[in-house]
Amino acid sequence: MSNARANILARLRAVAPQDTVAATEPVAPETELGRADKVARLKRLMENMHAEVVVTDSQNWTTVLKDLLRQRSLNGLLCAPTTLIGTTLAESWESDLPPLVGYTEAVEQSKERLFTIDASITSTKGGLADVGALILWPNPDEPRLMSLAPALHIAVLEAAKIHGSLAEAIHREGWAQGMPTNALLISGPSKTADIELVLTFGVHGPKELIVLILND
Repeated sequence: MSNARANILARLRAVAPQDTVAATEPVAPETELGRADKVARLKRLMENMHAEVVVTDSQNWTTVLKDLLRQRSLNGLLCAPTTLIGTTLAESWESDLPPLVGYTEAVEQSKERLFTIDASITSTKGGLADVGALILWPNPDEPRLMSLAPALHIAVLEAAKIHGSLAEAIHREGWAQGMPTNALLISGPSKTADIELVLTFGVHGPKELIVLILND
């Protein structure tokens, strides 16, 4: 090691704080929100970002979903057939609804279908009440494209998995034990501010986001 480099490192060590909190130690929120407050805050913030948020429960969410779909003219609903959401929908689907389309092929074989189908439905890893965002955890059953390609993305969120902050979610869900190649935070329909610095929705992804919160 050169003398110059050694001198620089020595100076950095000398001024570095010695009482730095370990990165793995969670930062406690100033105020612990109850579940009702988390649901209300997340709903309000996401609606401010043009998302449609419906609070329901695990017994009635499929009925709510069907009512929402009947209000639209859709050519299909993309889902992951091997997940709990997929099997639940398959067991109770009705003929007057958009056909269920299972995501069963690799991206290379399903690109045309992915970018022409009107809607998709996915699960969520959780939610963040402080910023109003969903956490998506892509996997082989529900890859990233399911929430990106169709014009309408429907997300199912359990109220018990709404956290106060990202730091709280990382700690309580044990993210350090393993993560996917990417974890997604979604606050509403796709948006950009590239056009004259004006926030524009529905440009590079879903034009609509519907969130079904299961508050049991």
